[in-house]
Amino acid sequence: MKQKQLESYLQQVDGFEEPKLRLEQYPTSPHIAACMLYTIQNTFDDIKGKLVADLGCGCGVLSIGAAMLDAGLCIGFDIDDDALDIFRRNAEEFDISNVDLVQCDLCSLDAEAYVKKFDTVIMNPPFGTKHNQGMDMKFLWAALSMAKTAVYSLHKTSTREHIQKKANDWGVKMEVIAELRYDLPAVLQVPQKEIG
Repeated sequence: MKQKQLESYLQQVDGFEEPKLRLEQYPTSPHIAACMLYTIQNTFDDIKGKLVADLGCGCGVLSIGAAMLDAGLCIGFDIDDDALDIFRRNAEEFDISNVDLVQCDLCSLDAEAYVKKFDTVIMNPPFGTKHNQGMDMKFLWAALSMAKTAVYSLHKTSTREHIQKKANDWGVKMEVIAELRYDLPAVLQVPQKEIG
């Protein structure tokens, strides 16, 4: 499947109906998802036939994209039941059967149950900049414990040095694969109080 075709399909994936600020539910755009997944498969061969985990899967754009690229199975993990309901509807609309879901809090997940169980872990974690400082690193740590082969994650450029330091501390290799422009939609803007 060509990248443009994948992006076109992913444009049909429904997003959050009422994004939750406390969970930093920013949608992953179809363009970003397609670029990420296409690169993971066509450069590194880490999706087709693989067992893939999608941490903080939300409404499923990365999982569904991985399924379309012939993942053996993609399991999405998310804390939010509302997002997982949308994910289920999306999977049904695309008639995708190689996805499954786990509702859980990744920060209190029984790590032993998933240690090195997945070939590949993909994610667009909370940036950890609002109410959840450090959440991106907690997701990254969980991903590293779950992956046998590789973790692919989206992060803000401004956190690169910190992530590199953490990777060194954890004894893992970190590589920047691409720099993509990520325009956050205004869906989570907090109304300003009127001063008067």
